[in-house]
Amino acid sequence: MQQNKVDLPPVRASGALLSLAGVGKVFSNGVTALDNVDLAIGEGDFVSLLGPSGCGKSTALRIIAGLSLPTSGTLEWRGGSFDRSGIGFVFQEPTLLPWASVFDNVWLPLRLRGVSKAKAAPAIMEMLSRVHLDGFAEAVPRELSGGMKMRVSIARALVTKPRLLLMDEPFAALDEITRFRLNDDLLSLWQDERFTAIFVTHSVFESVFLSSRIVVMAARPGRVFEELAVEAAYPRDEAFRTSPDYAALCRRASDVLSAAMQANGGGRDDGH
Repeated sequence: MQQNKVDLPPVRASGALLSLAGVGKVFSNGVTALDNVDLAIGEGDFVSLLGPSGCGKSTALRIIAGLSLPTSGTLEWRGGSFDRSGIGFVFQEPTLLPWASVFDNVWLPLRLRGVSKAKAAPAIMEMLSRVHLDGFAEAVPRELSGGMKMRVSIARALVTKPRLLLMDEPFAALDEITRFRLNDDLLSLWQDERFTAIFVTHSVFESVFLSSRIVVMAARPGRVFEELAVEAAYPRDEAFRTSPDYAALCRRASDVLSAAMQANGGGRDDGH
């Protein structure tokens, strides 16, 4: 089945939205989580950070989000600065308020900006529809499945229309069928909203399906081992998942990941 090419932003022409230059991070216990990381993220990119536990993927994400400061090196934004209110973050756990409704959980970031419930309602209901949670606005987290909770988390991150979406292994705990569906929906949202995405994952298959570029990382110390371009057209669907091109790209990514793990002695969980 032939896939139609989607007209995505010309990343290289528009330049990097953000760049990490020589970034290092040493924790107070002496563990070097990152060492001399150079990484550029283009406007409109969908980049996966792929690597074993301890290679600094999550640490890099937290530095980009402003939740942690690098020990060395610099984080540079195009234009010299970036309003971090333009960043959405989806964590591995949904981190929902257990006593609050789905609607109120998605309202939270807008509420913190002073947007009233009534004024926020259209954006919230639109986003719930986009993540296929029509009819669940008044449900509370204990009434939802794991996949539905993650959909709420994604809706909460995107309701503010962020320019940059950071995702830290958001689907790792989900079953394969749910994970595939959320991968499909995430790509649809990315193509429609045109945000830049940085996605942390342990999964070769997920990284190839989602990404325009894969950054393979190695551990001890955490560093960029190799970057892979995923030369496959969007939109991507089940036909792509079962195609020879997808299989070949997964083999290539798997080979590079294996080399990265051998370079750090097997990738024991020594960091973040």
